[in-house]
Amino acid sequence: MYVIDRRLNPSGKSLPNRQRFLRRAGKVLREAVRNVSAERPIREIGEGGVVIIPARGIDEPTFHTGSDGMHTRVLPGNQEFLEGDRLARPPSNMGRGHGAGAGASDGGDAEDDFRVALSADEFLSLFLEDLELPDLERRKLSRTEAAGLRRAGYQKVGSPANLAISRTMRNALSRRMALRRPRSEDLEALQDALVLAEQRGDDEATTRLRGLMDAHDLRKRTIPYIDPIDIRYRRYEPTPRPIAQAVMFCIMDVSGSMTEHMKDMAKRFFMLLYVFLQKRYKQVEIVFIRHTDHAKEVDEQTFFHSRETGGTKVSSALEEALKIIADRYPSGDWNIYVAQASDGDNETSDNERAIALMRDGLLPLSQYYAYLEVDEPHSDMPLSTLWKAYDNLDPSPSMRRVTMRQDIYPVFRDLFARRVHEAQTA
Repeated sequence: MYVIDRRLNPSGKSLPNRQRFLRRAGKVLREAVRNVSAERPIREIGEGGVVIIPARGIDEPTFHTGSDGMHTRVLPGNQEFLEGDRLARPPSNMGRGHGAGAGASDGGDAEDDFRVALSADEFLSLFLEDLELPDLERRKLSRTEAAGLRRAGYQKVGSPANLAISRTMRNALSRRMALRRPRSEDLEALQDALVLAEQRGDDEATTRLRGLMDAHDLRKRTIPYIDPIDIRYRRYEPTPRPIAQAVMFCIMDVSGSMTEHMKDMAKRFFMLLYVFLQKRYKQVEIVFIRHTDHAKEVDEQTFFHSRETGGTKVSSALEEALKIIADRYPSGDWNIYVAQASDGDNETSDNERAIALMRDGLLPLSQYYAYLEVDEPHSDMPLSTLWKAYDNLDPSPSMRRVTMRQDIYPVFRDLFARRVHEAQTA
């Protein structure tokens, strides 16, 4: 007898199965997402898509049958072959160009890569895991407050998910007591008394007890254990919930000393920051400032795509940020964050002014100040004068230096990882 399973392979996975897979392969997927983000165009950093992980990254424990004896396997999706059929040999060119491998190898086994299609939300959840703005405080109630829900007593109608079991049972008990519904213990006691009366041959007592039992039984059936009037549902009502006000200043050097490679790294850093804030903090405002030898506040499109260039004067950007804070974001009401990216090249005559603005202005007002210095790949140039000046400040900004595109994401995580907040508050 042959058993052939002609059911087709399932065309999709259920949501719980998919979520379980993402949890199981989370470490490998996170690594793949980070690698993909380093090669993507700037505009596509926060989008979903297909990522490739090695097949060994999705292995899980399985049970196998022993090697002794004869075994019969039923494989799904087979509509053509029976046991004993001969299969045609694959074409000789199947090993070249049809798999995920990069060519012939000297020996050993190989594995095809596993492709996973991630939605934008799944991609960003893996991409931004365990990141947060350090030292975010509630300083003043925001003008716009988030809508939340709070408990507001009980109601007689509602969703089954909001059923208040304890309140329903309490109402049912009160009603049964008020209507004197017989308890099971009372009926058992009458039953025992009836048996004793019958054993004694007391006809009068037997008749009376039977009447009581019938009356109790009728009353018990008439008065339900739980009545619809007993049922209560938890009630919720919307209520304003105060949120912390925060603003992030993105300051980027676009002067002539910044090469295209340096600008690309700076833009990638700020795009990561922009995606992170948009995903995690809906109410955080973002201010974009570009500077050469003069600075100005710009919109998102201009910040990332304008080709303006010129000399370098860092103090112009710091003065612009302080002016905007004074006009729109008083430090007593707002959490102020600053992220600056530069190659560290600055007019020598401007360094003293820039340091004074940092020491007496931005650093005391800021909850957190991140400075990213970009340079050419494999550069052996000494630290810039701006880096040295910033490093001598007390307190100094959180400073990192990058020369390669693939280093942007690790540095970004290092600057905004949750452990940064814990270390500062310890």
